[in-house]
Amino acid sequence: MIRSLKDRIVLFILTFLAAIVLHGGAVLAHDIGIVDLTVHELRDGIFTWRWDRPTKPQRPEQSLMLQWPDGCHEENTLLKCSQGLSGQLKIKGLGDDYSVVILRVFWRQGEQTVHNLTRIEPDVILFDGPHDARDMTTVGLTYFQLGIEHILTGLDHLSFVISLLLLVGYRRRLIWTISAFTLAHSLTFISSSLGWLVLRSPPVEITIALSIMLVASEALKKKKTLTSEWPAPVAFAFGLIHGLGFAGVLKEIGLPEVHLSTALVTFNLGVEAGQLLILASSWMIGMMLGPVTKRIALRRPFLYFIGALASYWAFMRLLLLAN
Repeated sequence: MIRSLKDRIVLFILTFLAAIVLHGGAVLAHDIGIVDLTVHELRDGIFTWRWDRPTKPQRPEQSLMLQWPDGCHEENTLLKCSQGLSGQLKIKGLGDDYSVVILRVFWRQGEQTVHNLTRIEPDVILFDGPHDARDMTTVGLTYFQLGIEHILTGLDHLSFVISLLLLVGYRRRLIWTISAFTLAHSLTFISSSLGWLVLRSPPVEITIALSIMLVASEALKKKKTLTSEWPAPVAFAFGLIHGLGFAGVLKEIGLPEVHLSTALVTFNLGVEAGQLLILASSWMIGMMLGPVTKRIALRRPFLYFIGALASYWAFMRLLLLAN
């Protein structure tokens, strides 16, 4: 049992250092590997191509293998297609280092075609021109998967949901708390994705980290507080900020030109499915730990770790903002 203030300070410092070591310096805590595949049409049947803006240090060509449409072959950075850039393009290796490849084709007429390729949908049918022939089902499945991946690999959002769970416990009001969080982040996510609400990313990311620190610290207190008494309104308030974070990731991934509303809805549903998966997994792990006393003993160090990790994110994001 941690009794003295000194013990608490020592534990916080140790978990803060552990957070730095384990997290390896990732400041934004969004670990979906994204890379652009940029293709420019020079003239009929002749294109240039390159990998752009990878979000991970691994070189894309080391883990991703391109299969161009039939009739297309590479010559260094040139792509020559005897029948135009039409047919099936496939990428092998998705889901290892990189989860999403954003294909951007720039045509001579000045138009642009954008496709998202994922582990579930690693291929796309291209036409020799600015057309997007994906049906609603394909777009929906792609963005649903991206929503699940984001909540499961976005360590800051994951930490917030777990902190809420540890604050409230598996009680009836957990339903209202998670529902309030869901409603709030859905509102700002859709508003920001459609351009109705625009805020700079650094302050949003800092506030997300601070929200995790607050909920984790409130969950550590034995006395009743405003947060523990009214978790749903608190979750709603911070959910508005987290929704902007979801929208920021979706902005990086890009929205399709076709079935835009389907992409927005299914991405958000994917986030909700990921949250439910987190809650169900946490419940199963709790049951596997056995006695209630054992779960209570692990709860406090775990909350210290989450709080220390969030304080590290907040500190590093403040440094980025200052620079």
